[in-house]
Amino acid sequence: MMKEIPGPPTEAQIEDGRLLFAGECEFFFGSQKIDQLPPVGRPEVAFAGRSNVGKSSIINALTGRRTLARASSEPGRTKQLNFFNLADRLSLVDMPGYGFAKAAKSVKEDWQDMMFAYLRGRTTLERVILLLDARIELKASDKDVMELLDRAAVVFQIVLTKCDQVKPKALAAKISEVEALALKHAAAYPRIIATSSETGFGIEDLRAEIARFAVPLQTSGEGQSGS
Repeated sequence: MMKEIPGPPTEAQIEDGRLLFAGECEFFFGSQKIDQLPPVGRPEVAFAGRSNVGKSSIINALTGRRTLARASSEPGRTKQLNFFNLADRLSLVDMPGYGFAKAAKSVKEDWQDMMFAYLRGRTTLERVILLLDARIELKASDKDVMELLDRAAVVFQIVLTKCDQVKPKALAAKISEVEALALKHAAAYPRIIATSSETGFGIEDLRAEIARFAVPLQTSGEGQSGS
């Protein structure tokens, strides 16, 4: 059965996203090994993408902070999962970049093993935001990660980055291409979001999408902690 592509968020959903991301957002845990993850608590939304896709920039744009998430100066070196507490209602998880050409084979295998273990076993993980650079062709590593997410049975949503650097006609073609690809993956949420961390394009849309998974305001703080 063909997936139906959902429509854009409503004004109420956009306001929910604004309120959520207006809250405090602080780093609270870093894990380099799968057996060192923080205890499960708040719902989690994780961000994945190739090295240099603009993942840190998107997280900073969403939260309105310039240095909350920092890009590594040596792509592929860091293997740490970074956890951020967003308003005691949601945890954002910054996953290390993949597709690093210069990294040793063992590093790439370690990344895949750790990420698959996290994705498959994390009961509080609600969605993975898979970032793709709108300016370039999909890479084999992007397709490999989509297959990994299918196997882990974790819903992922494709978000295009750096869209301000792509002409409207080319961007429309890119969105259509990626929509068609998403429809072929069992775990893919079919709606694509185009963004730019530089101009803010698509950021409120993405906030609204992520806010769907946050602990409701009236119950935030019940049984939750900042760690």
